[in-house]
Amino acid sequence: MVAIFICFIIFNLLSFFVPKKLTPIEIYATSFFAYAYGMTTDMILDLHYNLYGYFQEGFQWLSLLAIIMYFPSISFLFLNFYPFTKSLGGKLGYILSWTIFSVVFEWFAVKTDFFYYNGWELLYSAIVYPFIFLVLLMNLKVVRKIITL
Repeated sequence: MVAIFICFIIFNLLSFFVPKKLTPIEIYATSFFAYAYGMTTDMILDLHYNLYGYFQEGFQWLSLLAIIMYFPSISFLFLNFYPFTKSLGGKLGYILSWTIFSVVFEWFAVKTDFFYYNGWELLYSAIVYPFIFLVLLMNLKVVRKIITL
């Protein structure tokens, strides 16, 4: 479990120190969206349907800390380096790369007992991750549209 939190610290340090391609308001809006999106999904799939969870069944403060550290930093890193000017193939390759990273990281989280499955499977995550990344992209486009109003 300590290894997972070290990863979260690294993700946050990367988010803080990498060159920013997003504006401060884009970072703020997309980070809060990622947090709310992740929390809503977890509340439904974890706490309501009990398909997976963090550490053990039910709410834990440590899992909340993990969510706060993970969702905003990963969404920022994904969006900050998204290849907006590349071809469709480049964009799809980028999303596929992040999907593979996410599946491998989730596998690691399960192996370290940070995360558990109770009806969920890693294959489901592999299918869902590209859609999650597309939703993050759509949210950024909405934020940019609102900014220009």
